[in-house]
Amino acid sequence: MKVSSVFKTSLRFGGALGVFSTVLHLVAAPVDEANPLVGTGGHGHTFPGAVLPFGFVQLSPDTRTEGWDACGGYHIDDTTLRGFSHRHISGTGVAAGGDLLLLPFTGALTNSLACKDYTTGFVRTNELATPGYYRVVLDKYNVLAELTATIHAGMHRYTFRSGSEGRVLIDLVHGLGNKPAAAALTLENGRLLTGFRRSDGWAKNRVVYFAIETSQPIKTSGFELDGKMFAGKTNSVSGKNVRAHLDFATSPKKPLLLRVGLSPTSIEDAKKNLAAEIADWNFDAIHEAARQVWNENLSRIEIQSANPGFRRTFYSALYHTLIHPTLYNNADGSYFGTDDTKHPFAGFQYYSTLSLWDTFRAEHPLLTLTQPERVNDFVRTMLAFYQQSPDRALPMWPLDSFETGCMIGYHSVPVIVDAWQKGFRDYDANLAYAAMRATAMATRNFQGEYQTLGYVPAVSGKHFYATARTLEFTFDDWCLAQMASALGKQADAKLFTKRSAYFTNVFDSATGFFRGRTADGNFREPFNPKAVSFDDFIEANAWQYAFAVPHDVPAMIGLYGGREKFIAKLDQLFNEDASVDEYLIDVSGLVGQYAHGNEPCHHFAYLYNAAGAPWKTQQRVREIMFTQYDDSPEGVCGNDDCGQMSAWYVWSALGLYPVNPANGRYEIGSPLLEKAVLRLDPKFYPGRTFTVIAKNVSRQNGYVQSAKLNGQPLNRTWITHAEIAAGGTLELEMGIQPNKQWGLSERER
Repeated sequence: MKVSSVFKTSLRFGGALGVFSTVLHLVAAPVDEANPLVGTGGHGHTFPGAVLPFGFVQLSPDTRTEGWDACGGYHIDDTTLRGFSHRHISGTGVAAGGDLLLLPFTGALTNSLACKDYTTGFVRTNELATPGYYRVVLDKYNVLAELTATIHAGMHRYTFRSGSEGRVLIDLVHGLGNKPAAAALTLENGRLLTGFRRSDGWAKNRVVYFAIETSQPIKTSGFELDGKMFAGKTNSVSGKNVRAHLDFATSPKKPLLLRVGLSPTSIEDAKKNLAAEIADWNFDAIHEAARQVWNENLSRIEIQSANPGFRRTFYSALYHTLIHPTLYNNADGSYFGTDDTKHPFAGFQYYSTLSLWDTFRAEHPLLTLTQPERVNDFVRTMLAFYQQSPDRALPMWPLDSFETGCMIGYHSVPVIVDAWQKGFRDYDANLAYAAMRATAMATRNFQGEYQTLGYVPAVSGKHFYATARTLEFTFDDWCLAQMASALGKQADAKLFTKRSAYFTNVFDSATGFFRGRTADGNFREPFNPKAVSFDDFIEANAWQYAFAVPHDVPAMIGLYGGREKFIAKLDQLFNEDASVDEYLIDVSGLVGQYAHGNEPCHHFAYLYNAAGAPWKTQQRVREIMFTQYDDSPEGVCGNDDCGQMSAWYVWSALGLYPVNPANGRYEIGSPLLEKAVLRLDPKFYPGRTFTVIAKNVSRQNGYVQSAKLNGQPLNRTWITHAEIAAGGTLELEMGIQPNKQWGLSERER
């Protein structure tokens, strides 16, 4: 097919090509620096397969299905492979996806078509993953398998390097963290197989429809239901546990290609998606188009660094921030809503896989700069979700338009408010406010107790995450207060401002920690700040929520007794013994009691700025970047969580971070890069570019000596979103010793 046709599809439905010039096949182009294998080791839970930015299809190899490190379907330690499935989630702590697994193979059939019975070995030297492309040699069958993708479709190229008959296994029983509830396959003609898979699991009743076209005629086929092969000839099968095999006359000189279209709404829409995005059999053109889409998106931040490891780590992190949220509509814009109804195109792109407890902190603020054309649609999606939801609530953690109810807080609110504050207002503001208010005033998720008592009461043995809920509700309420004030709703602004201070109700001055408090007003005993207690916190202990008040840092400093004591408490956090009682696997990336592998801590290192010790922010941020990230498969110290872990690194390597992710202010840390140019979309940002220059920066030179913004001396430790939007240059002079005088004026916050 013509590459331009892929561009048009990607531009219209999420690729956003053509905004800026595309860099093609230059040495060290951003697409060549990004490595999808980063995060596939340790507990990163990323996947290495083919996907476009925010694409509905994530076509990737599955090497395991059991255990916590099977959440992405793949782990770098594995040496066997089950096949290639079309839906995955990047970096979560719960498995989902694994839909529609295909495996090319040769030889005789066994008594079953279960993919686990056809597992093949592979070696790393025969594996390659780049943005939009994956390939591997299947040792057992001597097949070269190559994968690439568009937004709604995947393309496979299988080269059978020995033998004259090749087969393809289709396994609809296989899944990641889910089992089939219903499935069907129909051989519509000699080159077209269609069907669907409905599954249980994290998102109940999730369904994927598909259409598979083959480049060569299907020679023979066979179907299996509930583990039993059909004895006679049949062209269709439906039930719960459905599998099939397709057989072809193959040759090493003529690869077998498959075009696979997916849809959330129907088989016919899967066919339409496939026709819209992959019109012929030119695998290389689809691959090249995917490469260019990725290069354009990654080139929106152009960096300079003499350290190739820094560049690779940076672009691998940026890559992982662009996989989710996931487009959950068809090529014509129609989508499946949370009301179990197909909705026609309504003038916006509908997204799902919103890991909001994680991504509100750094990823969504980053996307306002790197993907501004999507921000209004993120908000519109949340409002559509609210209107269609049977609970009449904004989403917490939706997967394929189903609310999983995962984690805590109502963190759609900061994402919407951040968008509003930054000028993204192409939606109904009154509806947005009504949705946020209704969500905040609901009584579910212990919000009723929070409103009555001023905190969520802790009950021993009940795992209510009480203190964590309280702290996160207060931040969401602060955000809502800002929106209420902006819209002239002064009574609401007063109410939510009052509620935003409820964090004081769970602070125990005797121990110096936020703590679980019972309904009678007493703090829960016994208390151990290192204990991972689900009664009080979620995936954390008291240390890891000790500074979880990003919206009112001065008040938090006051709780700790002033700046000096606050600094001492931060120092104690980082210097404390790195052990936790009642070990939890999510508590990873420990620097003292600071746990970078989970999100509540992510802004902590930047709090020294507000307390008058910015050189300590610079020191700690550097330490975290150097010890918790690199460009290897183990280069993410915990679950990447749909890009939040990676977003922290992107911000920090630039030298900035949104401590309060909804106030439009970025704290200055310690950049790793000599130069970074944010190429801003002029449709949203008149300044077009914002540049960060770090003079004399090196691995050793991590302390800010002085700063200039647009040529003028800057002696504050932050810049604003408005300053970035206007365009300009931030210059930081770096040195090996801290300058303890820089950043100590203009302390208003």
